Amino acid sequence: MDMNTIEAVVRTADPAEWRAGDAWLAGGTVLFSYGSTAFGPEPLRRLLDLGSAGWPAVTVTDAGIELAATCTVAELYALPDTLAGAPRAGEPTAQAQQAGSQPTARDWPGLDLIRPCCDSFVASFKVWNMSTVGGNLCTSLPAGPMISLCAGLDGTATVLSPDGSSRELPVADFITGDGQNALAPGELLRSVSLPASALSSRAAFRRLSLSNLGRSGVLLIGMLDGGGRLTLTVTAATKRPVQLRFGSLPDAADLAAALDGAIPDSLYHDDIHGLPAWRRDMTYRLAEEIRDELDTRPGAVPARVSGEFWPPQSPRREPTPQEGA
Repeated sequence: MDMNTIEAVVRTADPAEWRAGDAWLAGGTVLFSYGSTAFGPEPLRRLLDLGSAGWPAVTVTDAGIELAATCTVAELYALPDTLAGAPRAGEPTAQAQQAGSQPTARDWPGLDLIRPCCDSFVASFKVWNMSTVGGNLCTSLPAGPMISLCAGLDGTATVLSPDGSSRELPVADFITGDGQNALAPGELLRSVSLPASALSSRAAFRRLSLSNLGRSGVLLIGMLDGGGRLTLTVTAATKRPVQLRFGSLPDAADLAAALDGAIPDSLYHDDIHGLPAWRRDMTYRLAEEIRDELDTRPGAVPARVSGEFWPPQSPRREPTPQEGA
């Protein structure tokens, strides 16, 4: 889409240069899809281009993984293969001796979530090579798969402010509603840190959509740590991420009761991609599947595997004129 209100493109990553009428530009897939008047009452006048920021897309340490806001989906998708070839501690190579050993995919089973979440974009390679992790978070749509991934792995967002300060907050709190987030005017999402404690947990992933190549209607991630503690993250079904934490693996009744208390009916999202009632029912169903999958106690019932997409009886409605086809 032509953005004919833009007067200048400024190459900067300094929030102090932001002024009213500016927008941060990373991959630009959302900006150039929606146009210059889609993000507020006033048209955009300048784009602050992060292309020259020079931030490393992915930084891996023993403490976890830092994803730059400018990390593309394609770069993130390649990460599991990169770490799969990394030397383990005690197996140094000449390169590893110089750079230091780092954790591998075998050490961090949570990496198994990366590719299902990237695939949830249902986008072409052209989008994958431009769309960024930070852009997906800042767009803040309920179905944003980078939101699901980063919130599900207990990610922490680092935000830079125009006054030179910075702050950190959980990704689950960064998203505040449908298309809404915690950024103040001029603030910039710098990076997301995924802790080793979450990456080393056992992971379970469930997603449902109303069509074969449709936007996620329900997406749940479960993480079971070494101490038997469960973290369940609900996204896509709800207007913002919802996290439930259990000191031990709950039974089915306790899990359902926790969902009752954490997600009021008004929090379930309503659009062409799924009715709130369907999203609620599927949230309970997929949460129970995740509980089953992660339950390895003696006598536990094997996990029931869900289909990736909507069951034939799932309700759907026709789009409103505002939503389009």
